[in-house]
Amino acid sequence: MSAEANRCPKCDGKMVQGSFKRDGWRRMVVSWVEGAPEKSLWKRAKVPPGNGVPVGTYCCSTCGFLESYARPEFAAE
Repeated sequence: MSAEANRCPKCDGKMVQGSFKRDGWRRMVVSWVEGAPEKSLWKRAKVPPGNGVPVGTYCCSTCGFLESYARPEFAAE
């Protein structure tokens, strides 16, 4: 993300990189996979097979606007 992209497009506040939490304590990196999800018996969406692209999300520290990007550099280390 470039220096000018570190500013919120809505209010010009500072954009801060973060991640999503799941199950109350565990953080995870979300992946983008091409194709629509399908219904599953277990109330979870089945996604098409294939390697997903990690998603990085930025949050505006002023207004809370979220902006996400699917890029390989967002993979968990």
